Amino acid sequence: MTSVPHVLVLSGHGRYQDPWHDGAATSHRIAEVLTAPRLDGTDDLAGPAYQVTVRGSFPGALDDLDPTTDDVDLLVVNTGSGRADPGFDGDDERWAGFHERLRAWADAGRPVLAVHQAANSFADSPAWERVLGGRWVDGTSMHPPIDEATFTLTGAGHPLTGELREATSGTVTAFDERYSYLTVAESSTVLVTTVHDGIDHPVVWVSGAEGVRCVYDALGHDVRSYDSPSRQALLRTEVAWLLAGA
Repeated sequence: MTSVPHVLVLSGHGRYQDPWHDGAATSHRIAEVLTAPRLDGTDDLAGPAYQVTVRGSFPGALDDLDPTTDDVDLLVVNTGSGRADPGFDGDDERWAGFHERLRAWADAGRPVLAVHQAANSFADSPAWERVLGGRWVDGTSMHPPIDEATFTLTGAGHPLTGELREATSGTVTAFDERYSYLTVAESSTVLVTTVHDGIDHPVVWVSGAEGVRCVYDALGHDVRSYDSPSRQALLRTEVAWLLAGA
């Protein structure tokens, strides 16, 4: 890992862009949060915590993503459901190499943070749901209207839990959507939930896929989510934990 870790944010574009999410805007806000100056332990600013590259999703977007090098330290997936009709942005075969490179990165144990609509993205990938450790299911998953929302830390016993509790005091509030009725793999470890219809719904989890280091974070519908200090703390803590084990 480089002294200032390099984060690649994959932003929804083309096939993985939808009319409900401004991927360019939220990806830019993610970059702003992660490049904010850090302290060096003496309350003096010591430069950015991370260097961040934002790149749109296109078939060759991951051609240089090599799990055997340190050119990239963390991949953030901020893509949408999109549209997969071949006449719009190529057929499945044209995108097969993109998905294979993403799978190879994840299966090599290189860190992945997937946010919000990433749970409803890459429907044409044979590996993405396994890597993610869950998925949005059309006709089942939903969210109530966007509003000021509360998300509560759970997942006692996982090493990330203590770090999140210290960073957020156990609660995250943000103007955001509350994703509900997502499918979560039994092997995944749920860390944060939200309440809808009297039910606790998982919104942040660590994938339990063998050999994979991936966190899914359902927050981040639009830039207003990232205006929340506790949401920013959630994001930074997830990134730091993923990189600490890289």
